[in-house]
Amino acid sequence: MTDGFVALSPLFVAAESPYAAVRQPGVFMGKVITIAQQKGGSGKTTLAVNLAIAYAKRGLRVALLDTDPQGSLGRWFLTRREKLGDPGVDLSTASAWGVSYECEKLRRINDLVIVDTPPKVDADLRPALREADLVLIPVAASHVDLWATDGVMDLAARERARTLVVLNRSKANTRLSQDVADAAAQLGAVAENRLGHRVAYAETLGLGLSVSDGQKSAAQQEVTALADEVAGLLEL
Repeated sequence: MTDGFVALSPLFVAAESPYAAVRQPGVFMGKVITIAQQKGGSGKTTLAVNLAIAYAKRGLRVALLDTDPQGSLGRWFLTRREKLGDPGVDLSTASAWGVSYECEKLRRINDLVIVDTPPKVDADLRPALREADLVLIPVAASHVDLWATDGVMDLAARERARTLVVLNRSKANTRLSQDVADAAAQLGAVAENRLGHRVAYAETLGLGLSVSDGQKSAAQQEVTALADEVAGLLEL
C-alpha cells in the first residue's frame, strides 16, 4: 500500500474501474456469479447458499462474497461452521465498492465466487455486475417481483453483463407461475429450471444448511438441475 492507495496485482490490468479485473492468458481465474434483485425477499441468499453447496459437493472450490449490510449470508455461514465445523465453502464480506478488489483475490484461489447483493439498484451495484460472468436474477412467482426486475436488467445491460432470470417459489401447474414465466421471457433469458415454493429452503437456511446436505428430495433435485444448467453456461 502506497500513499493510501492499494497496489494491484500485475496479473490484472485496469478496465472500467480502478479495480476491475481483466483475464490474462495463462492465468487461472475462477468464475463469478452475482445474484441481484432490487426487491427484498426475492430469495437471493437462498439461491446463493444452495448453489454454493451444490457446487462444493461436486469438488469445486467455492467462495461466497456477502455485500448485503443485512448480513444474512454471514449469519448462515457462522451457523453452518458451528454446526459442521468445516463449512465446505469460504466467506468474505465487502462494501459495494470493495467487490472488485475482493473478487480479484477470491477468483485466483477458487473455481467459483458467488456474490450476494443488497436489495437495491443503484451505482453501488455496478461493481458486482461488472465482475460477473453471469448475473442471476431471482424472481418469485408474482408480477410485483417481475416488475422489480427491470432496474436490474437495465443496469446489467449498461455493464454488458450476461443475465439469467431464475424463477423462485414457483408453484407447479398454476396459471400465475406460467404467466410470470411468459412475461419474464420477454425481458431476457430465463432458466429452464425453477425453485419451487417449498418449506425445505427456509428450514435448511435457518439451520446453516442447504437442501443438498440432506436426503434426496424434490428441492434437492431442483437445485441440482439448476446448478447443472448454470454450470453449462459457465463451462464449469
